[in-house]
Amino acid sequence: MANTTSAKKMVRKIARRTAVNKSRRSRVRSFLRKVEEAIASGDKSAAETAFKAAQPEMHRAVTKGIFHQKTVSRKLSRLSSRIKAIAA
Repeated sequence: MANTTSAKKMVRKIARRTAVNKSRRSRVRSFLRKVEEAIASGDKSAAETAFKAAQPEMHRAVTKGIFHQKTVSRKLSRLSSRIKAIAA
């Protein structure tokens, strides 16, 4: 348990930061789920629309330190290729 004043303050700061990061991560996952559902339904236009909405959210998560840049790039690349494959 935190004993010093500074340690108690750090506990409060970490709790606030954790809550913010959790909501950001949840928001990104919601956008990704919408893309996944559109791909699963086979609706290419809906998938592209959801993908365009998800892209800036994922890049914003990188700048906030929620996800690593290469993780986001990999996920976006794979989603994009799956969307392209819908028409074929």
